[in-house]
Amino acid sequence: MSSIPAQPSDVQAGEKRGRGALQRLLAQRELFIFLFVLLIGALLTISSKNFLTEGNLKTLIVGSSFDAIVAIGMTILLVSGMFDLSVGSTLALAGAVAGYAITKGHFGVPLAILFGLLSGAIVGAANGFLVAKVKVNALIATLGMMQVVRGVVFLLTAGLGIPNLPAGFNVFGQGKFLDIQYPVWIMLVLVIVSEVLLRRSRYFRQSYFVGGNPRSARLSGINVDNIIWVNFILAALMAALSGLLLTGRFGTASVSAGIGAELRVISACVLGGASLAGGEGSILGSLLGVILMNLIANGLNLLGINPYYLNIATGGILIIAVVIDVLSRRNK
Repeated sequence: MSSIPAQPSDVQAGEKRGRGALQRLLAQRELFIFLFVLLIGALLTISSKNFLTEGNLKTLIVGSSFDAIVAIGMTILLVSGMFDLSVGSTLALAGAVAGYAITKGHFGVPLAILFGLLSGAIVGAANGFLVAKVKVNALIATLGMMQVVRGVVFLLTAGLGIPNLPAGFNVFGQGKFLDIQYPVWIMLVLVIVSEVLLRRSRYFRQSYFVGGNPRSARLSGINVDNIIWVNFILAALMAALSGLLLTGRFGTASVSAGIGAELRVISACVLGGASLAGGEGSILGSLLGVILMNLIANGLNLLGINPYYLNIATGGILIIAVVIDVLSRRNK
């Protein structure tokens, strides 16, 4: 007996159900990433007996904290429809400036930290001015700034780094409270505060309108240029803070610090629900994305896989994240 062909209405209904299921999955990006993190963690627990050791978990958490701090600023920037490729170089610059101020300028630790943060603010202000005021494309402006800032780092460190920083500076990256290192506590406080501000604060919520539809935002009275400018400064400040903590953790201002950080962080943010087109994203989602990225890197290390595969994984994850972002916007 021949089967009865499906009616057009049935096919259309099936297609709608399929699109609806995909849309619901993409809309719950945070939950999906959280479940995927649990899955990867379970697989690593089975594959390596060293994964659940105290030392490895602490290393994983502390390592994630530096990228997570950068991701806070990047998320806010992505929500407003922009991105910054110079955050990795800014991270290195802050450590180099602080190290130079201590060893060459003989300034105290508080002033050295202030100079490091100020260097980040200057880079962010320059990026914001070029993009918001001069209307230079964000890709070109921040890509050029990445090279300029990295060159300044090499000049300040003579290409060799600045080692043997004093204990008073290193304590910020190495000190502990309740047996948890300071960078983790700083990251947690910043994540909570920024998540609340981005969701509840009238000023920060304007970034969603700016990223979603800049023209409508202007017509509604929002100063779009100033919002973008401030967001670039915030992103650079977060990168500078992360750089200072990372420098303190190792006791050395490294010339290679932050290389590749921009791609890791952008990948993590997009995985966590931020959109390259703007108007979407959350700090919590970006945090989960950072944890996932670091979990993969940690797994490759534990399993003895060639570390160069990490570059392939990072690039692949970025492509997948962008595809998910495109599908999500298309279904909406």
